[in-house]
Amino acid sequence: MKLKVDHEADALYLTLDDADAMESEEVSPGIIVDYNAKGTVVGIEMLHLSKRTPRLDSGKLEFETVPATTPR
Repeated sequence: MKLKVDHEADALYLTLDDADAMESEEVSPGIIVDYNAKGTVVGIEMLHLSKRTPRLDSGKLEFETVPATTPR
């Protein structure tokens, strides 16, 4: 998984899989989901990043992994 912030394009792209995107769908204004040939999501793009997160400091992005819960 890879997260890319493109300041020039004012966009964020989350790569979930290295497969080529064969189809894209704008699921919400400025939110684009990319699919591979099998219809699996391979990436998500968020446009107009500075308007959505005006105080974003991309040098200080935090990542959190939530541990899986054990079934009861």
